Amino acid sequence: MMAEDGISDFGFAKRKAARQLGATDADALPNNAEIEAELRAWQALYQDEEQAERLLEMRRAAVDVMRLLGEFRPYLTGGALDGTAGRYTEVDVELYPESAKEVEIFFLNQNIRYEHREPRRPAPNTPEAILSFDWDQVPIRLSIYEGQGERTSRRHGERARLPAVEALLAADERAAAEAANLAQE
Repeated sequence: MMAEDGISDFGFAKRKAARQLGATDADALPNNAEIEAELRAWQALYQDEEQAERLLEMRRAAVDVMRLLGEFRPYLTGGALDGTAGRYTEVDVELYPESAKEVEIFFLNQNIRYEHREPRRPAPNTPEAILSFDWDQVPIRLSIYEGQGERTSRRHGERARLPAVEALLAADERAAAEAANLAQE
C-alpha cells in the first residue's frame, strides 16, 4: 500500500492492512523500521530506476519550495527526505510561521494556487493547517505549525533544513551524472 498507493502514514497503513488481513492483535504488526526496510527492498526490486529519478525530482522541488518559503522556517520531512518516496508520494514540508494566515496571504500575493486541508484530528503535534499544491508537477504538502512548535520534540521521523536538503540534492545529482556517464560507456 505504501509503495503502490502512496500512503505515507505508517499508522494508517498498518490499520488498513490489519483490517484487510483480519488481524486483531496489534502486537503482531511490524514496527515502522521494519516497514521502512521492506518498503526500501520493494522499491529496489520494482521501482529502482524510477524511484531514484522521482526522488531527485522531488528533492529539486523541495529545495525550490523551501527557498521560496524561507521566511516561514521550512523543514523537509517524510519520504523525500528519508529516500522512501514513491510514485504517488507528496513532498512533505513543515513550516513554522507566526501565523498560518501569513502563509496563505503569501500564496495569494504570489498567485500560487493551493488547496487548504483541515488536519485529520486535533491532537498534540497536529498542524494548524495543511496546504497542498503542485510545484513543477510535483505534489507538495505544507504542514503549518505554530511558530513555537519548531523547538518542541517531534514524534515521527527526521526533518532537515534547507542546507541539508541542498546537500542531499547535490549528492543525488552527482550519482545521476555518474549513472548517465556509465550508461554512455
